[in-house]
Amino acid sequence: MYSARLDWKIPPNRFSLIIECKRRAGRHLIDLSESNPTRVGIENPGILTALLDPASLLYEPHPRGLLKARESIAGYYADRGEIVDPERIWITSSTSEAYSLLIKLLADPGCELLVPRPSYPLLDFLAALDGVQVVSYPLIVNAAGWHIDISALRANITDRTRAVVIVSPNNPTGSYLRRKDRDAVIEICCRHDLAIIVDEVFFDYVLDLSDGDAGSLLAANDALCFVVSGISKVLALPQMKLGWIAANVPRHRWTEFGNSLDLVADTYLSASAPVQHATPVWMNSRREIQEGIRERLLRNLSELKAMERRAPWKMLPIEGGWYAVLEFNPVRESEEETILALAEQDEVIVHPGFFFDFPHDGFLVVSLLPDPGEFVEGMNRIGRRLAG
Repeated sequence: MYSARLDWKIPPNRFSLIIECKRRAGRHLIDLSESNPTRVGIENPGILTALLDPASLLYEPHPRGLLKARESIAGYYADRGEIVDPERIWITSSTSEAYSLLIKLLADPGCELLVPRPSYPLLDFLAALDGVQVVSYPLIVNAAGWHIDISALRANITDRTRAVVIVSPNNPTGSYLRRKDRDAVIEICCRHDLAIIVDEVFFDYVLDLSDGDAGSLLAANDALCFVVSGISKVLALPQMKLGWIAANVPRHRWTEFGNSLDLVADTYLSASAPVQHATPVWMNSRREIQEGIRERLLRNLSELKAMERRAPWKMLPIEGGWYAVLEFNPVRESEEETILALAEQDEVIVHPGFFFDFPHDGFLVVSLLPDPGEFVEGMNRIGRRLAG
């Protein structure tokens, strides 16, 4: 016997079996789905030294986390020009846990969250584990870039809706929440008394945002807003497991929500003391860390743009993040057939568009993190495959 919430029936598929077989045979695969910054040859020096703080031997539980860690996170936002009181920050073990705590805070079983489509398929599982339903709203792309389908967002609100989730920049589209959409979402959520959950893990990695029309919802004073982020992307340290919630709650509701979130967080207390003590030290080196990653992202993005002129695919607009979306004509081979052939015959791994719930066939998602030499070779193989 086990919970029906775990009845997802996800058997091994042909794609995963091909990759497993190749790796067992010792074949080298070019992984253009790689999202782990610790495996792409980008240096992150001095990380382990900060874990040796003797203060880590003392257990000092607090539902919001150690003050020194929260102050360093507030300093991160201050450097972005945003004022966040450390008392409005809750430290978690990851952004996934941050989402989970907020779902527990805001929703009962049977309630609904509005989430973007396309987007990374994480919230479906997190919501299901708390008995909450996910309802999608579309992101639309045109010549002006990506934007939220505001009409569809409004139409999908029911009496069971509890929150709207924004990912800025989105994974995988790389699109930031723009001012027009931001104002519309705030108006809708205030009118319907909905919370806004904003995932900003990729916020620092601007790639092509020339007009600067993007900003955090931390200054949305009328809205009940919770921003989640973490060092997996901010510091390229996914293995250290530290995320956070920064709450922007109207003054008259602060006591209610602050005390309730304290209760939820105090039940878990899952962030480790060594990592919390190390966070201020790591935050001081974030510019160096991010610059190395940004240089890699921009170099591979430049290669993509150079290839696009003669390629059998079109790159969709990208403003930030670690990924690029390629659209191709799936007449000769479907999206699924293409990724299977790329893995089996060309030994290249890419994400299919359906993994992110794109609205129709004909999309590939590639990471901009891999080694540039590997990236170019992998993209050349993709180009030959799509050209037939």
